[in-house]
Amino acid sequence: MTIETYRKLSDLPETIPVFPLTGVLLFPRWSLPLNIFEPRYLNMIDDAMRGERIIGMIQSQGGDRTMPELAAAGCAGRITSYSETDDGRYLISLTGICRFGVNEEMVVETPYRQVRPDWQSFGADLIVPQDTALPGRPDLVRALKRYTQINSLEVDWEAVENAPMETLINALCAGCPFGPLEKQALLEAPDVTDRAQTLIALLDMDMPGDDSSTLQ
Repeated sequence: MTIETYRKLSDLPETIPVFPLTGVLLFPRWSLPLNIFEPRYLNMIDDAMRGERIIGMIQSQGGDRTMPELAAAGCAGRITSYSETDDGRYLISLTGICRFGVNEEMVVETPYRQVRPDWQSFGADLIVPQDTALPGRPDLVRALKRYTQINSLEVDWEAVENAPMETLINALCAGCPFGPLEKQALLEAPDVTDRAQTLIALLDMDMPGDDSSTLQ
């Protein structure tokens, strides 16, 4: 199966393993590289590679370190790149398929967590948005320039000007040093246009960043 195989909600699995990771976002059609080294998540990747190769990325929201509370929504991705290192790590890339709500966390014997996802609210994720339906670039670039100047961040402006809009929006949502709550708001925005509007609003808030950060 490939990413293009998932065309309707019934194509998606009824249960998925989840990887809780605060501050890390996955979006539909966005690629996320991951360095896997914890034994429970190595086990998760092994099982995923033997099955549908789908993992749900989701932020954690505090609580017990080994069993943190899960955010209300995450995004499922398919493992589209996989390699092993000499020291036993897995280097993978997830390509986002569809966001999900957490309908129920399952009682499982696996060392990693699994949920029954609720796909219904995010069915539109399976449809590639038309360029004409996406927001214009000028407002986003204006807000980004102001934000990066205030926070002393470096940006590849050639990429900003030339990247496809959905790719640019997702890259900035994932790469800007926002807090977990702000990142969750970006993830849960109804569609790409709303995500861009939320992103512009956050960029305009003059939130202090880390002077050493770099956006790529």
